[in-house]
Amino acid sequence: MGSKNTGSASRKARIEEMRRAEKSRERRNRILTITASVVIVGGLVAGGAVLIRSQSDDSDSASSDSKSSSGKFVAGKDGVKTWSTKLTQKHVNGDVKYPMNPPVGGDHNQVWMNCNGDVYTKAIKNVNAVHSLEHGAVWVTYNSKASDADVKALAAKVKKTPYSLMSPVEDQKDPIMLSAWGKQRTVTSASDPNVDKFFSEFVQGKQTPEPGAACTNGLSQ
Repeated sequence: MGSKNTGSASRKARIEEMRRAEKSRERRNRILTITASVVIVGGLVAGGAVLIRSQSDDSDSASSDSKSSSGKFVAGKDGVKTWSTKLTQKHVNGDVKYPMNPPVGGDHNQVWMNCNGDVYTKAIKNVNAVHSLEHGAVWVTYNSKASDADVKALAAKVKKTPYSLMSPVEDQKDPIMLSAWGKQRTVTSASDPNVDKFFSEFVQGKQTPEPGAACTNGLSQ
């Protein structure tokens, strides 16, 4: 009888021990499950952040709005207009919507238009021309309202002026316009004395963000 009771007590003890062991395993499994869930959630959050940054970078690469759109031109007594806010200088791969035409600065392509006295007879991309302005170039632009004589005279001046370039911009407001980084003015003709004044002041002028940067080995038509 005593032996039977002893055996029964021993089985109960083993069963109780097994239950304790099972409960212990369940606790460990719960802890591991919670830990794994936290790791997974953390990974998803981090992955989402990377994806958002990647999408943002792709957006910057594809297209960009100029961050200077809140600014405006302020006209000086000499007729030169100055952009009122700091112009951004970020390199982008796509087009940029500039708040002025022709643009006088802002985000731009990493490749500049050659501006060593280069005259382009066809329209050039703003994003490349703006990079030339960043290097200290003056950009002469004209539309179909400009006379052939003025276009030829301006082309001759540009060709003998390092850090300058010229191209048509059909949708600009006035027939002949001069632009530098953050600066712009309209002139009445190639013989307007303000042409020489603008070139003298702004070719590699104080407004230049990157003075001395190259105007060759860039993009050409």
